[in-house]
Amino acid sequence: PINAVKIFNEKKADELFLLEINATTKKYEPNFDLIKKIARESRMPICYGGGIKNLDQAKQIFNYGVEKIALSSVIFENINIVSEISNFSGSNSTVVILDIKKVNDQYLIFTHNGKKKIEKNIFNLIDDLENLGTGEIVINSIDRDGTMKGFDYELIDKVIDRIHVPVTILGGAGSFSDIQEAAKKYGSIGISCGSLFVYKGSRKAVLINYPKKEDKLKLIWLL
Repeated sequence: PINAVKIFNEKKADELFLLEINATTKKYEPNFDLIKKIARESRMPICYGGGIKNLDQAKQIFNYGVEKIALSSVIFENINIVSEISNFSGSNSTVVILDIKKVNDQYLIFTHNGKKKIEKNIFNLIDDLENLGTGEIVINSIDRDGTMKGFDYELIDKVIDRIHVPVTILGGAGSFSDIQEAAKKYGSIGISCGSLFVYKGSRKAVLINYPKKEDKLKLIWLL
């Protein structure tokens, strides 16, 4: 991860999402030593998520210079952690990631790497999160995650107008044209990519990449 951060520094990436996806399923807390090292190395804003269960853990991570805390499964154990972190650091630093997949023509929320279904209406949850001080909501399509087959626009269309805070979409980006299409369709929206910036070519060779500034501006229709 440290070497990857150094490369993204050189490529002037906008923001880094550092997500420890196994922390909840394996029941361990954040790797504070690694987070500190990454924060010291990074020259871009960082959003960290994974294993955070209380405000004290969040405070420790903020103290390293991390700008945002991302919450996911913990909100279904203690949704008030959203307001606790928001009251401490501000809503702009409080992010919630919703992992969503389609089951029998319905979009449902899941946790634990897509293994545990949450019996909670998406729209009611979004309202609750905004009232508690969430400053950003990330919509992650489990079905598209890692496929590099494009974003799930059906899912995004269903939720985008119900969210009144900044939105970031995640899951499915496979080319720069996917970024361009999303930017054209939704305008001011966060577009997050994982595999696209790590793999290259049809054989998916590991080659960290990121568009140059002028290319990025063209993608988001500023030129």
